[in-house]
Amino acid sequence: MNTQTDKEEQLVLELLDAVGKQSNVSQRHLASNMGIALGLANSYLKRCIRKGFIKISEAPANRYLYYLTPKGFAEKSRLTTKYLAYSFAFYRQAGKSCIDVFNKCEMRGWREILLYGMSDLAEIATLRAQERDVEVIGILDPHTERHRFAGVPVWHYLSQAAPYDVCVLTELNAPLLSYEQLLKEIDKERVLIPDILRLE
Repeated sequence: MNTQTDKEEQLVLELLDAVGKQSNVSQRHLASNMGIALGLANSYLKRCIRKGFIKISEAPANRYLYYLTPKGFAEKSRLTTKYLAYSFAFYRQAGKSCIDVFNKCEMRGWREILLYGMSDLAEIATLRAQERDVEVIGILDPHTERHRFAGVPVWHYLSQAAPYDVCVLTELNAPLLSYEQLLKEIDKERVLIPDILRLE
């Protein structure tokens, strides 16, 4: 889900899903689960109430209970279907894009691949690499606290990374900015961009 509308629909889906699982959920908990600010969670909650997706009732101790309405269940189902269709399409397209990159690597004799950016694309790349004569040696990502992802090490600085032949960009949140940062540390000839990122 890449457009602003897609991102908003994903947040609505997360909100409807959370309310569907637990009616006495607090707005602070909703915001934390959705990874957004409390004010934004409140705004999405009010929007869902206005659209008739969620019903609110007061509980003791100044608390509120939130319930999905039949209209809310229908919207949750619609958004889930849309999200799954998008996910399958993304997985297929990303897999093909990774194979194209690995073909280029094999043609140039590059076997050791460093990924830049811990993401769904990085996870797909590690899986597709197992079908080829290449090896993902790890992932470089300065924005995470994790040390492993998709079965490979994660490094926060290039100086920590194992020796590699080429770096493949797998950052999904800000690919252009990440690419520009990457070129400050790695020669352009040694950076490959999957076409799913649409930077070339």
